[in-house]
Amino acid sequence: MTDVLEVKGLTIKFSNGAHSFTVVEDLSLYVKKGEALGIVGESGCGKSVTSLAIMRLLGSNGKINGEVNLNGTNILKKEEKEMQNIRGKEMAMIFQEPMTSLNPVLTIGKQMSEGLEKHEGMSKAQAKQKGIELLTQVGISRANEIFHDYPHRLSGGMRQRVMIAMAIACNPTLLIADEPTTALDVTIQAQILDLIKKVRTEMGMSLIMITHDLGVIAETCDRVIVMYAGQVIESSDVRTLLRNPKHPYTIGLIKSTPHNSKGQKRLYSIAGSVPTPDEYPKGCRFAPRCDKVMPVCLERSPQLLDVDQQSQCRCWLFQEKTERSAVSV
Repeated sequence: MTDVLEVKGLTIKFSNGAHSFTVVEDLSLYVKKGEALGIVGESGCGKSVTSLAIMRLLGSNGKINGEVNLNGTNILKKEEKEMQNIRGKEMAMIFQEPMTSLNPVLTIGKQMSEGLEKHEGMSKAQAKQKGIELLTQVGISRANEIFHDYPHRLSGGMRQRVMIAMAIACNPTLLIADEPTTALDVTIQAQILDLIKKVRTEMGMSLIMITHDLGVIAETCDRVIVMYAGQVIESSDVRTLLRNPKHPYTIGLIKSTPHNSKGQKRLYSIAGSVPTPDEYPKGCRFAPRCDKVMPVCLERSPQLLDVDQQSQCRCWLFQEKTERSAVSV
């Protein structure tokens, strides 16, 4: 399989007057054709800002370094006018909260037709017909009526279905879903996840699923990267990561997941919280919260290393083993 997306050394900085903060540091990832990659971590780890950087949707105070190669082309070198032709056509995004992503003063049909007319060259009549077909495809009944409705008249689940319909309208090669079930109740969450899997399979799209829920990752993804405080700290295929997590943070995330166990009296939680970019510690960024912390963790930052054929990990527990192996050789 070829790489639809390849990100190399992505670093994102935000400036606030005289100060500049690095919120994502030296991130690399790839997504192959038809593959689903999960990005998981707590709020504040840099997941969403990474997706916005890939889409080139950061504000003017955001600075991006590195490479974002989409279908072999580094889109960080593209002008904004060129990016407008790429967004929606070659890659599309489903945002966290559809109510704030949809324009409240335009009908659903108007918002759907815009992309179809721009990217596919359709007439208004053709765009309307295609829009109604897409709404039907994502499971919306009364699609003809909904096409002429406004976002505030729809439920959260319906709005998210509209967002999915808009995202797949021009058959993009890459679909980014940024916590698409966050604002929905449990029943609707399952329906939306099933819908995303269905359209990805039918249309052969690659997917990046961004979430804080490992259950969502297990259900929808082939591979996963774990982010913490702006860094990738572990990457693996989903089955290996869930069965044999390496990093103490990943282990904590899995232990924090509720499960049907009669003996479970108290849900595990990781102590502390994710530091803000101006409070990153000197050594390992997870060290202040880690129950396996060592003196070296407080002084030196570990590198992301291969720990076996399937996994990479950024932790001194594996760094020292790797260094000793290299010396012995």
